[in-house]
Amino acid sequence: HMMATLPNKLKIYIENIPKAELHIHIEGTLEPELMFSLAKRNGIQLKGTVESNRDKRKNFKNLQDFLDIYYEACSVLLKEEDFYDLMYAYLHRAAEDNVFIAEIFFDPQTHTERGVSIDIVINGLHRAIIDGYRDFGIKGSLILCFLRHLPLEKQLETLAAAKPHLDKILGVGLDSGEVGNQPHKFTEVFVEASKLGLKIVAHAGEEGGPEYIYEALDLLHAQRIDHGVQCLHDDKLVERLVRDGIPLTVCPCSNDKLQVFSRYFSGQNITKVLLDKGLKVTINSDDPAYFGGYITDNFIKAAVETNMTEKDIYQICLNAFNATFLSLVDKDYYIRKLQQFNINP
Repeated sequence: HMMATLPNKLKIYIENIPKAELHIHIEGTLEPELMFSLAKRNGIQLKGTVESNRDKRKNFKNLQDFLDIYYEACSVLLKEEDFYDLMYAYLHRAAEDNVFIAEIFFDPQTHTERGVSIDIVINGLHRAIIDGYRDFGIKGSLILCFLRHLPLEKQLETLAAAKPHLDKILGVGLDSGEVGNQPHKFTEVFVEASKLGLKIVAHAGEEGGPEYIYEALDLLHAQRIDHGVQCLHDDKLVERLVRDGIPLTVCPCSNDKLQVFSRYFSGQNITKVLLDKGLKVTINSDDPAYFGGYITDNFIKAAVETNMTEKDIYQICLNAFNATFLSLVDKDYYIRKLQQFNINP
């Protein structure tokens, strides 16, 4: 259907407001151009062209359909400099959207399963984070995600391998194919991560029902729920999430592209429905190189499709800074920057 247009004033407000991005997979920022240039540098022969790969990313039936293409694209990531270039490109692009804080997922197992050591992955990403802060003033940090289609023993191995790098890792998360890979299977590794002082988040309630969100909260002790949109099918759960102030990292372009809105919400973009229930909604881009938009595009999509006001946008950005794992002093610093955009203080 035709996109309604956004009043120019609101569009400019959305572009300029300071943002925190809390649901972004670094492998999901691998644009076809960079993919082909890394392939060339590493002597890898890829199928098709930049254009044909961009086309291939236009339509997905569901989460798994996307994951198959996403994992395939990762084959070009082999050396520390590849991971550096991937992260540096994202930070540069996010800074253009006025992202000041980015808590960034990475999937080490996507790489270690291909024989790339976790040290190469983390060191490359981390070096780019240091340079990105210096060059663009964007403060990045890493959240290690466990691929939930892999068994528990693989998760424990990965956590053990990450131990020498704890100074470079903020927290752990859980991603990949959700349905059938319930959070309870991974309780042990999350308890272990928590003992190491790592923050806990988890993808839950994207395609899996409300029970996946309950398990993420009760068994993994998740401090944020990534996606979480399926909570709308359980009023008691919504009440609890509101009461406990649990942030939801919502990704409108992703939910559209992976047919979450069409399959579970009769085609409705439910971002504002969540917000109006008092949930701590944040807006994020998930896998922008695949879902047709970085963070500003996701805000614009939500604003257009759900008639958001400046007040809504401000609230969502405030939710996001509050939902970061920054120290209180740092949080306060960024929220003060944000407060200049508060139109009815």
